[in-house]
Amino acid sequence: RGPRFRVEAEVLRDAALKSSGLLSAKIGGPSVFPPQPASVTTEGAYGPLTWTASTGEDRYRRSLYTYAKRTAPFALFNTFDGPTGEACIARREVSNTPLQSLALLNDVMMVEIAQAFGKQTAAEAGTPKDKAGKLFRRCLIRPPSAEELTTLVDFYKKQRERIDSKALESAKLSGIKDGDNAETAAWTTVARAVMNFDETLTKE
Repeated sequence: RGPRFRVEAEVLRDAALKSSGLLSAKIGGPSVFPPQPASVTTEGAYGPLTWTASTGEDRYRRSLYTYAKRTAPFALFNTFDGPTGEACIARREVSNTPLQSLALLNDVMMVEIAQAFGKQTAAEAGTPKDKAGKLFRRCLIRPPSAEELTTLVDFYKKQRERIDSKALESAKLSGIKDGDNAETAAWTTVARAVMNFDETLTKE
């Protein structure tokens, strides 16, 4: 066995999209513009680029199709050591920084992926243990241990209590403004946590 290492930036994004069911299988066509902070391209060198985030299926296409500007690389890829394209490299550097965890929690695309997980999990039949086990397996491709499952269910219950007590805004977490969205919001928080697991991000 070799040492563990974090998967490449593009693979990380594609794996998250695939796990949540959002990944588009469309092949070919022009480059797309996933959401990212506008300042990344409007303040880039050699003139600004208006980055209008793609909608519909294009928003969730494989990372291979992301528009690339060498002087303003896609922010999420840059955070996870993706090359800028300004120079050829023989091997990518692999870093481990707090900014990466913050990106997985708060990046627009990652939030949308977690919300998709939350909606799917909340709509499924079964107990919280059943739902937590399915969510875990979709991200890590293995069933959780008894201890891991208990931890996830406890986390879900605590987040649900915080939402019911209005300590957390369910509409903001779930992305659903109308109706009863507390259950979706609670599972969205669980999905965000699982997506940040070390095992989710590494190849063994």
